[in-house]
Amino acid sequence: MNPFVMLNPFFKPEGVAVVGASRNPHKLGYGAVRNLKEYRYQGGIFPVNKSASEILYLPCFESVAEVPDPVDLAIIIVPASIVSTIMKQCGERGIKHAIVISGGFSETGEEGRELEEELVRVAEEWEINFIGPNCIGTIDTHTPVNTTFVTGMPESGEIGFCSQSGAMVASVIDWARGAGVGFSRIVSLGNQVDVNETQMIRALHEDNQTQVITAYIEGVSNGKNFMEVAQKAARDKPVVALKGGRGESGARAVASHTGALAGSAEAYGAAFERSGVLQAETMEEMFDWARALAWQPLPKGKKVAVLTNAGGPAILAVDALENAGLELAELTAETKKYLESRLPKAASVSNPVDVLAGSGPGTYAVALDALLTDETVDSVVVIQAPQDWFLPASLAEVVGEVAGSHQKPVIASIMGKASVEEALKILHKRKIPNVAFPERVASVLAAMVKRKEWLDIPQQTPDRFTNFNEQNVERSTSEKDWKSLLQEYGIAFPPEQLAETEEEAVKATESIGYPVVLKLESESISHKTEVDGVKLDIRNKEDVLRAWNEIKESAELTDVDMEGVQVQKMLTGGQEVIMGLRRDPQFGPMVLFGTGGIDVELLQDVESAVAPLNRLQAENLIDATRAGTKLKGWRNQPPADRETVIKYLMRLSQLGDDVPNIDELEMNPLYVLPEGQGAYAVDVRGTVVEDEKATV
Repeated sequence: MNPFVMLNPFFKPEGVAVVGASRNPHKLGYGAVRNLKEYRYQGGIFPVNKSASEILYLPCFESVAEVPDPVDLAIIIVPASIVSTIMKQCGERGIKHAIVISGGFSETGEEGRELEEELVRVAEEWEINFIGPNCIGTIDTHTPVNTTFVTGMPESGEIGFCSQSGAMVASVIDWARGAGVGFSRIVSLGNQVDVNETQMIRALHEDNQTQVITAYIEGVSNGKNFMEVAQKAARDKPVVALKGGRGESGARAVASHTGALAGSAEAYGAAFERSGVLQAETMEEMFDWARALAWQPLPKGKKVAVLTNAGGPAILAVDALENAGLELAELTAETKKYLESRLPKAASVSNPVDVLAGSGPGTYAVALDALLTDETVDSVVVIQAPQDWFLPASLAEVVGEVAGSHQKPVIASIMGKASVEEALKILHKRKIPNVAFPERVASVLAAMVKRKEWLDIPQQTPDRFTNFNEQNVERSTSEKDWKSLLQEYGIAFPPEQLAETEEEAVKATESIGYPVVLKLESESISHKTEVDGVKLDIRNKEDVLRAWNEIKESAELTDVDMEGVQVQKMLTGGQEVIMGLRRDPQFGPMVLFGTGGIDVELLQDVESAVAPLNRLQAENLIDATRAGTKLKGWRNQPPADRETVIKYLMRLSQLGDDVPNIDELEMNPLYVLPEGQGAYAVDVRGTVVEDEKATV
């Protein structure tokens, strides 16, 4: 990604040439000219159509070459087969920015891919930056300029939105007009073969009118660049993303949609987490969050007060808040006493505060002010179930007035549809987000709390482990000697010896000391337990011989090439976790941690993070799993050696960064002994890039 690409002409052009402009109201080329003119673009609008003299009272030009100055942006809406020719004409004319709305490129197959490659070649030759192909265009409501062909223009606002799906953009434009939600900039990126999502996030970050950045993402062009730009943006402005193609079928749909690589959902989740990008599950959720983040201050903590006139909706809100990891604030005695003196006698002054159905806006105002004043309260949810004796608009005025005098977030749920339209307009004007049903407030506040916590995390550079021999690391990697490689990074293994015969197995056990474990040694399998290749708790010579014969017989029955057994000291009194590396094609090395042993696939208690990790990031990764909870001490198990696990995670994450040709490397189980007694890699397997699995 070129960080110096000038994107301003896509939003503040001096003049726009519409190549493929049409007089037919049903054609895209007509819609683009109409939108530029109807939505008050102040620069020159130059339709290019050799068959027309004028369109919408604007004079037409036969070719791009005839378009007068100033012009610095071209909208191209012609058949895919001639887009490259038009792009060359733009270059000859001196136009350095283009929006290619035309489809028919890589999203359609091999022939389209070849057209796309030619388009890129021409654009590079003439140093033209372009958005698309297969896109809708751009909107800047503050310029104003609307280069799309979609009917309608959102109100001016603080939310920026970029999307790889044009249909999403069209839907958001229409939704925003109906919902009264304002946007600063809206961008459809299409196949993003030139200007991509990362560059557009940077442009939204640099735009003074944009206060929250939202994005629908199917794939990213360069994972590391994306993380760097997104993290820098998130330090200044909230960034909310919705990832498309998270499942297998969705990923295939992404590939056929824009030709993009969807990538693994786990990798994107980890990359978003590291970068401070809030990941929404739905479009509704993304824009719920965006409004709240744009309009309201961040909460200082997780403690929420609920103010309602009906018990049922409050219960739904409370359940959702608790499920989202938030807490009900324990109101002070002073607040309760104050509310008792001013609310109806039957009202509840404990959280949630129920002012009852007969209460009006004045009662809400008193209660809301008291809750926002209470030092135990970090945020307030205001719920109003429909009633017929006062207008919801009057409540909206009161909520806006009271909330504006405090520096705590207020989220409203004035329920209903037909009767609340005027109330919603008032709330939007007052910058109070409203959700139609109270359970939706939970994800909004949880996202706000998550952003506050991310901003509070100190920026720490990972401590580097330097006590290793680079030549030994290179040798161990090339020979796929995973044990030696990990030992170079200070990761311990139980005493073990390779035995190729029964006699050697007996000698090894006597040297190591009972009890021991015998494990099948073979390059042809990854999971030894699946072929009955692991024998535990061997305590004498007879057990060794019996275990050897059973492993040999099992190997013969399953047609596995047995090279011998590893005789390993058996560890007891600890906990089994899994720790590993996986190289993601877009984001690079990922570290994983979770519950290990034979149940790792069954329990699926594994979380991932982008390498390398600092200490705090390693701790957070551990604490995100049930395995991390158990390490602190669980029921009759004493606390395990968490410090060693943290150290190993940091070193393994550095290893992934240091050695780029490791594809996968996994310790399962990593056996963690009680506090202060260390941890040992019991079984290791790994692969290098484009290689078969190797195990030790």
